[in-house]
Amino acid sequence: MNKWILTVIGLLSLFVISFLFMDNEQSVIKYFPLDEEKKFTKMSSSLQLLSQTDQDEYDVSWTVTSEMEESIYLRQDVSLLFVDGQLQGILSKWKENGQNLTQKLSIHGEDSSHFQIVSFHHGEIHYPDDEIKSIQGMTQDELYVIDSPYSALESFEQPTDANQKDWKKTLDRATNQQLSFQWEQLLNYFNIPDKKYTIVPLTKLTQFETKPIPGLNQEQTEQVIGQLWEGLYKNYVLEISSNMNENQPIKSYIPLILFDKEAKHLLVLYQDQNGNKKQLIQYYPFSSN
Repeated sequence: MNKWILTVIGLLSLFVISFLFMDNEQSVIKYFPLDEEKKFTKMSSSLQLLSQTDQDEYDVSWTVTSEMEESIYLRQDVSLLFVDGQLQGILSKWKENGQNLTQKLSIHGEDSSHFQIVSFHHGEIHYPDDEIKSIQGMTQDELYVIDSPYSALESFEQPTDANQKDWKKTLDRATNQQLSFQWEQLLNYFNIPDKKYTIVPLTKLTQFETKPIPGLNQEQTEQVIGQLWEGLYKNYVLEISSNMNENQPIKSYIPLILFDKEAKHLLVLYQDQNGNKKQLIQYYPFSSN
């Protein structure tokens, strides 16, 4: 069984977040041994520029979809949106005896920005004799929106010309400076020896869909990722959505995942909606610790 430890320390002032959305339904993502027989037939996360609504303002479509060939006991998807590194929204939906899930939201944006989403798709399957298995997967997408007074509104995922390359470099530099500052603060506050870890931002976690975490095999990686999202959902997604105050700015940036190079545990470092520094510790179930 995986073990989670949560540490809460301090308060940090950050920038204002424009909105956060989550439906009123709150289930629990729970890892069970993965089902080798059932798979998702489709998983996707998508960002698309819709239109310009006013000077320096526009709308972006945020869509999350997952499909199966048949209904199972429980289906659930959760998706996190970050704009210029800062949490801007959460989509979460679950369905009993569910098969396909689709969530879609129009996001209002201002000025040039870098949008990133990462999604976790999950299913719970019940068999006779109380046997429970699960299926899971991750998807991600990103979109650069360029809103300049000197050119028409445009968007791209990967730059295709010199102008887009310049904009990407500018937006990445600003975001990376902000994230580097926040992450360094967390690492220093919790006195983390970063050289002992493989460090991955949450938005880059989907790379482990096709390759193992360093020091683990693919089967172990899938279990660690499933239990990681179990902890993220409980401690990050539900906490922020449950404690959001419309009169208070939300002060959370892309969480940082640290995989222990000795393959015994991982850490999650982040700030909650109030800017409190938090650390989650997940011990690997197959480790001797």
